[in-house]
Amino acid sequence: MSKMQLLASVTVLLVAYCVQAKVYFREDFLDGDEWRSRWVDSKHKSDYGKWKLTAGDFYGDAEKDKGLQTSQDARFYASSARFEPFSNEGKSLVIQFTVKHEQKIDCGGGYVKVFPADLDQTAMHGDSSYYIMFGPDICGYSTKKVHVIFSYKGQNHLIKKEIKCMDDELSHLYTLILNPDQTYEVKIDNKMVESGSLEEDWDFLPPKKIKDPEAKKPEDWDDRAKIDDPDDTKPEDWDKPENIPDPDAKKPDDWDEDMDGEWEPPMIPNPEYKGDWKPKQMDNPNYKGTWVHPEIDNPDYSPDLTIYKFDNIGVIGLDLWQVKSGTIFDNFLITDDVKEAEDIGNETWGVTKEPERKMKQEQDDLKRKEEEEKNKEQDTHTEEDEDEDEGEEDNEDEEDDDEEEEEDDAKPKDEL
Repeated sequence: MSKMQLLASVTVLLVAYCVQAKVYFREDFLDGDEWRSRWVDSKHKSDYGKWKLTAGDFYGDAEKDKGLQTSQDARFYASSARFEPFSNEGKSLVIQFTVKHEQKIDCGGGYVKVFPADLDQTAMHGDSSYYIMFGPDICGYSTKKVHVIFSYKGQNHLIKKEIKCMDDELSHLYTLILNPDQTYEVKIDNKMVESGSLEEDWDFLPPKKIKDPEAKKPEDWDDRAKIDDPDDTKPEDWDKPENIPDPDAKKPDDWDEDMDGEWEPPMIPNPEYKGDWKPKQMDNPNYKGTWVHPEIDNPDYSPDLTIYKFDNIGVIGLDLWQVKSGTIFDNFLITDDVKEAEDIGNETWGVTKEPERKMKQEQDDLKRKEEEEKNKEQDTHTEEDEDEDEGEEDNEDEEDDDEEEEEDDAKPKDEL
């Protein structure tokens, strides 16, 4: 092999190595209780809720679908896992996991937080500084959204768009993609539900343009599209009272003016009442359109091409509150490759979603059938009880008749 061929081969290998997908963190809970050696519970509060490893009441695969489940109602939960720190500078960052609210959650979080590597895991709590918060949040009928919150220069910034989350009881795959060109994507079940640019959809930076503080609308600027017709006048017979005395009403015969006062007929709506008169509208000949405040470049604006970048990513955590427990978290993934994340999502959630749905449907059908049989049985008992009551009443009537006949037989004939 010539030197040129060797150099070309080495170059190809280097390129292939550089573009190879990097998985920074993956957790599928496939090794039983070993997850406890990787996840650290916070000690910040003494009454955090306990996690348990389970596939839940319904699943697609009894082993593959095992995940961390909240197990106590009305509790805060706080646990995290560490991985080798990295920076996402110059590459995509993908955060992915599955959530199953099999308890039909009423109020609680289903999101994850990504922290700097210097987080004290045993002291993690709701106010601990994080880089990213992502995932579903449900509370009642009004809050059913996907949080996408980024930390920028020490402040947390919420997305300005409303992203609706899934609110059923099945497992769903949530994916956040953050790109070095400052764009993002949110996917649910491997389908894009929202996308855009960081600068436009968050308030990280001041606006590029602001209204010119020196500009003012001219005093003679007429922005009325329509005006009153000066030639239109109110008809002379327009003004009529809104209510009039009822002409068909008559004073009652028993009306006593000394006791009841002077009788007045009740008021009724006046059929001739036309309301307040307003002149007809006409096009304004002096109309200049809507005045637009001119804008100028904002002197406080400065572009930042590194909003997307986090230099010391090293911990993923579950820090949330739930009223009704039962949510299962599984298939955590942090990588720099969008295609790799999609493939892993299809290999995990994608394989078990249909069997899970089928098992859930079978359970629902069985439960519904049992309810129907129970109701039918209750109806039967009710009918039997009613028949017994009617029979007892008939027997009582017959006994009363027999007693009356016996009394008649016992009486002398002259008393009959």
